[in-house]
Amino acid sequence: MGFDANVLRESLPYINRFKGKTFIVKFGGKVAAQEDTLDSFCEELALCAQIGIRVVAVHGGGVQANELSQQLGIKPKTINGRRITDERALDVVKMVFGGKVNVEILGALRQAGVPAVGLSGVDGNILTARKRPPQVVVNLETGKPQTVDYGYVGEILDVDTRLLDTLIEKDFVPVMASLAADEDGDIYNVNADTVAAVIAAEMRAEKLVLATNVDGVLDGQGQRISRLTLRQAAAMMEAGKVAGGMLPKLEAAARALRAGVGSVHVINGMKAGALLREIFTEEGDGTMITVNGENEVASRRPSLSRR
Repeated sequence: MGFDANVLRESLPYINRFKGKTFIVKFGGKVAAQEDTLDSFCEELALCAQIGIRVVAVHGGGVQANELSQQLGIKPKTINGRRITDERALDVVKMVFGGKVNVEILGALRQAGVPAVGLSGVDGNILTARKRPPQVVVNLETGKPQTVDYGYVGEILDVDTRLLDTLIEKDFVPVMASLAADEDGDIYNVNADTVAAVIAAEMRAEKLVLATNVDGVLDGQGQRISRLTLRQAAAMMEAGKVAGGMLPKLEAAARALRAGVGSVHVINGMKAGALLREIFTEEGDGTMITVNGENEVASRRPSLSRR
């Protein structure tokens, strides 16, 4: 394959713009489930780190947790894209998130030439949580309200990113599993999109990237929406046009943007090159969500009309 100078020419302004900025990149278990996909995605993460972007990776592991649950005879339960975690399910989540998936990501990043450190929200008191109380929610599958006890699912009360800052300053890439603890040391499963959003907010991140297995936020015809405002995303959620795993992603996007994160990007982490195209090209490869849309982007980055 020949060298394409135009690609480099287009990327250079973005590289210069984002050097020294903080990116929080969250990816789920589907991206990490296949070795070739994980290796490709971690190569892109490594490149971001190597050009001077401060990268924090946050991951879940729902696919792997479901597989282990089934092997152990435990039926996974979710509602509206969020996992219900009883005591047995919590043991699975701790083994998978804090063990298998985290270590495999570390191995892929090491192969890509980046020193990475595996941890969770329990390490260094990064995340302090409490048990989520039972809630009345509308089940998007049935359309009916029901009271849901999420079990050992945590709500984040406090964030302390000193450990993450220390690792980044020493040129390590933190790889953080979405587990948290309360003041008594009880462990909770926390939605990884939520974890990424609160970390992005606390670290004043330039970008929050949510990598999933679809090409971005889709319209009613299944076509990718390239750009959304916070208001448009909220309208889609209120109208019931967003369901399943995309719902917590848009909720996380809204939380991050309201806290001052520059932009949120939903991309397909299963596609080779999607992360780099979304960050370093004008066209992008996913859905970019900002508070006020194009005018805000233009005022914040005069030379860049989309990213």
